[in-house]
Amino acid sequence: MNATRELDQERYRLHAEVCRVLTDPKRLMLLDVLREGEHSVGELADRLGCMLANASQHLTVLRSAGLVGSRRDGNTIYYHLAEPEILAACDVIHRIVGRRMGLIREPAAEREPATAIQR
Repeated sequence: MNATRELDQERYRLHAEVCRVLTDPKRLMLLDVLREGEHSVGELADRLGCMLANASQHLTVLRSAGLVGSRRDGNTIYYHLAEPEILAACDVIHRIVGRRMGLIREPAAEREPATAIQR
């Protein structure tokens, strides 16, 4: 196997890992709240309506995937987006889901054309 093929396989493996992390609705909601800016774990748990421990677990998964970063201020941990570009990907899927649910009506001419995956 040549080096280029190995790099491609690693790229797709990492791509699949990021996608796997995004399969949980709570994690998607966390990313959406973090688009507003940095928030503490407590604030995020309140916004999602979940227990602090549950929000913390989801944030740990997102941080392990490199999608969010954190900083500590005393006893409080604040989270922020480490890869804000992930929001563009989430927004595309959100629009697709909205159309399928009949919530969004876009003329066909305004839809973004499908493109091949770039290597």
